[in-house]
Order: sequence, then structure tokens, then C-alpha cells
Amino acid sequence: MKKVMLVDDEILIRESIRECVDWAKEGFIYCGDAPDGELALPVIEEQLPDILITDIKMPFMNGLELSSVVRQKFPKIKIIILSGHDDFQYAQTALRLGVEDYCLKPFSSADLLLLLHSVSARIDEELRLKQKYAYTPENLFADLCGGLISTAAAIEAAEQLDLPLIAPCYATAIFTLNSSDGDEVKDTSRAPQDSEELFANLLKELAEGFTYKRSRTETVLIYKGNNPVQLSSTLEKICATLKQKLREACGLELSVSLGDVRERLQGIHLSYLEAEDDWIFKKMSRLNSAAMLDAYFDPSANGAVLDRNRLIQFLKLGDHQQISAFLLELSADLERMDWNSVYAYYLMNDITLELVQTAKNCFRAAISPAEIIKELQKQLKHISNIDEGLHYLKRLFERLWEWRSEGADKYRELIDKVKQYIREQYDNEQLSLNDISSQVRVSPSHLSKTFSQATGQTITEFLTATRMDKAKELLKSTGHKTFEIAFSVGYNDQHYFSNLFKKVTGMTPMEYRKHGNSEDQLHPVRKGAGNL
Repeated sequence: MKKVMLVDDEILIRESIRECVDWAKEGFIYCGDAPDGELALPVIEEQLPDILITDIKMPFMNGLELSSVVRQKFPKIKIIILSGHDDFQYAQTALRLGVEDYCLKPFSSADLLLLLHSVSARIDEELRLKQKYAYTPENLFADLCGGLISTAAAIEAAEQLDLPLIAPCYATAIFTLNSSDGDEVKDTSRAPQDSEELFANLLKELAEGFTYKRSRTETVLIYKGNNPVQLSSTLEKICATLKQKLREACGLELSVSLGDVRERLQGIHLSYLEAEDDWIFKKMSRLNSAAMLDAYFDPSANGAVLDRNRLIQFLKLGDHQQISAFLLELSADLERMDWNSVYAYYLMNDITLELVQTAKNCFRAAISPAEIIKELQKQLKHISNIDEGLHYLKRLFERLWEWRSEGADKYRELIDKVKQYIREQYDNEQLSLNDISSQVRVSPSHLSKTFSQATGQTITEFLTATRMDKAKELLKSTGHKTFEIAFSVGYNDQHYFSNLFKKVTGMTPMEYRKHGNSEDQLHPVRKGAGNL
């Protein structure tokens, strides 16, 4: 029997509905009523009705507000809206909120019962389907990662499985067991010291998250937390510890592919796609590197070795004016290589994979890396001499710089807002990343990455630089004491301020006041200076 509750500010309607229906005979339990949404909430919490009937227009808390609260706190409750012809537009809004149905006033008890039986039948059908297609934890996690389940259905399935799924933010990781030489373990049952079981135990010990097996050698972790920055840092430490312990215990290497921290349950799917993208790149790079190493030792290949860090730095900081000189320097290393050898192809392919992966991680523009790789690998097959190789590298850098430019333009307005807010609030000692992210309405993790990628410095470094610039100005233009200046630029601790000032400028505040007119003595803000 389904429990029914009524909320309506007209007492005559409440009494009429309560008295004119033989509830038990119709298969229902009338569990209570209330004159408005505010008074209804405690009754709803106590009785947990299956069906809630509510009027739209009520004092204190109307039916739409009540429906919104109930949908969030009690998603299993089915809601029926009572609506007059004049407020049918409100009824349409209610349906968009997830209300089950509506009943137009005036109505008879027969009309209401017909609607109640219809909603009751839907409840029974949903229950039947749940029992028929009951989720296992592994199926639920796989569907979340695959984007195959709605938020409401995922919450409901988690409740049935007694899983604490709800959290402010999530991130995913894909773990792959590799042999000591880097090849994927084909049969973990033959791996030393029962590596599969060892890894599962280590993961359970270190990470309080949800896991499922994607294949015999691949495990997916869904990790949740309250703070995006802390979650990201903790997950990276867990992965590093897992790698070390597994290497020490049985000589296996663990490949880890991470997705970004995301908010909301549906963000798990996005994080998983990012982790899978990273996994594909790493697998391609691993296979390509192994083949390249074999080809390198072929005497006919005349193999060349390039400085990858140099290539990556040029991708991040270089521009069109510098590219000719840069390629001229590379030509000295590439000139003696046999461009018709297998090694030449693998070398250029490896460079392509690494630079595209770097661009993907750093620039975050709306371009599919997989499509770029596919297009570039077609071009690689037609390179037969050094001129064609250098021309290919030039086009590769130009293509990825377009990506960099797109990402910078996309976030310029956001970065300007952040800088302006910091310039206005720098004297607030409690100013934090969460405060700034709330102001610009972007998640802390996304803001931190975006700001760093767009400006080349962290938000903390920019805040510190802003505070130090103001402190230098006050030291030059006022006679304020050091502790007064420290307080006015956001530092309550004079000693901390003085130490930080010396790290940044190379001088104490007093030395700067006496000798600080020469700006060429100043040092740039060091990495890690200050706290946020």
C-alpha cells in the first residue's frame, strides 16, 4: 500500500480529500497533510510518503519550492501538482522540475484516484525493473565511467547497494600492470608473487575509493573527496606509493593514467575519458619506444637522439619568429640519420606523440588529440629526407601553437577577472583559492590549472608578487614600520613577511627602504613563494 500526503493551504480541500476517499479500500494510506511547504517538510521527513500531492500557490513555501526540495532530498517520492487553469504555466515548470503529474482544479475524488492509481502503477513498474536489472557495484561503476547512467539512477542504485557515492568532487585513474621491461602483463596469474592479488590489496589499503576491473591487467579507480586541490594531491601520492610498493614487492611496473578532478556525478564520465585518453597515449608511446629502441641498434639506421625537454620547452614558450633558428639547430642532430629507415619513422612518431600529449595537458583547447595524431601519422609516412622532416616539425609546432593560442584566448577574460579580484583583495590575509574560484564561479582545480597554463605562474605566485609590489611601494613612499606594512598587504606575521620579502627581492624590508631604488636588484617571485 502506497503512503499519500497532501499539502494545500485551503482547509476545505484538505478535509474533502481526506474524508471523501476510502483510502484503505483503494490501496493507499493517507499519512498526513499540511497547509504549506514549510510545515510539510518535517511531516515528509517523518512519514516518507510514496506520493506527495501539493498545491502550487501557498504562503511561506509554495508548491514549486517544496517540489524542488523534495526532489533533491527524497528523489524516490512521486509528486503530483494541484493546479488551477490560471497557473497551468506553473504546472509546466513543475513538470520540468521532475514532478510526476498534475491535476487541474476543480477535480473530483474519482479524478484524483485515477491519477493516484496511475502513479502507483509507475512505482510498481519501476520497482519491478529495478529487481530485474539490479546493479552490482562493478556494473554501476562501469556505467558511471561510460556515461551510461543518469545521476538520479546512479544515486538510487548506490542507495540500494549501500554505497556512499555522493561527494563534492571525483577523479578517475586507470592502472595497468606492466612487466619490468614495460610490456603489459599478458597473464597476471603467472606474474611473480601473485601480483594481481597484491595490487588489489595495496589499492584497497591506500585508496578509499570505488574500483572495478576493466580487463585482467587494468583496474579503474573512482576516487572522491571534498576539496578538488586536496583530492588531486592525495591521488597523485597514492599512485606514487602504489608504483613504489609494487616495484619493490614483485618487480612489476604500474602504469597510471589520471583524469582531471571533476564536480558532480556526471563528471566521473568526463574524468574517465581524460584518463582513457592518457592511457591510449601512454600505450602508443610505450609500443613506439620499444620499436624505436630495436630500430636504433640497426647499424644502417644512423640513429639520432633528440633532447625532448628542449622540444617541449620550445612548444610551450617558442613562437614563429624563433622557429627557423630552432630547426637549424635540430638539423645538426638529424642530418646524418637515414630518413628511409624504420628508426626515422619511429623517432618522428615518438616526438609527435610526446608533443601532442604535452599540448593536450598544457593548453586544453577544444581539439581532439586523436584526430590530430591520425592526421599527422599519415604525413609521417611520406617523409624521406631531412628537409621534409624539418618541414614536418615546423608544421607540427605551428599546429600546436594554434591550440595554445586558442586556449589562451578562451580564458583571457577569466584570467583578467582573477587578477583584478586579487589586486582588490590582496590585503585580506584569509584570501584563498576557494574564495577566488567562488568569485569567478569556476572550480578551484580548473581555475588553478587554467591560470598556471595561461600565465606561466601559479595564483599563489601572482598574489605574492602583487603583495610584494605594494609593500615595495609603501616602503619607498611612507615611513610605516615593517609590521604595519606587513599587515596592510595581507600578512599578520611580520617575520614571515620579512623572510618572504627577502626571498622575492634579495633584500630585507629595511635594506630595500635604504637601497631599493635600483630595480635591477630585484629577484622574480620564486616558485612556491607564499601560501594560498
